[in-house]
Amino acid sequence: MEPFKQRADSGSLNASASKRTEKSPDYFGEIAINLSDMTNIRVEDGLHIIKLSGWKKIAKSGKTYLSLGVKRKEFEEQSSAPPPPPK
Repeated sequence: MEPFKQRADSGSLNASASKRTEKSPDYFGEIAINLSDMTNIRVEDGLHIIKLSGWKKIAKSGKTYLSLGVKRKEFEEQSSAPPPPPK
């Protein structure tokens, strides 16, 4: 069996087996994002907004987890022509 290989723009969240404190996370995991390719990432007020999607899955071990994916936003081309005058 091949070892797990992380893919760009994907990740997973696993349920925590036990919480040490009330502030411990319910889920933990990783997501891999190619930071050298930040095209099609929306920026608002200096923050990079990355849309995530999740799918509930069951691992071979029988444990349920969330598979994550990054959705890179497709921006509409904006025309540099001035808007038409009001009627």
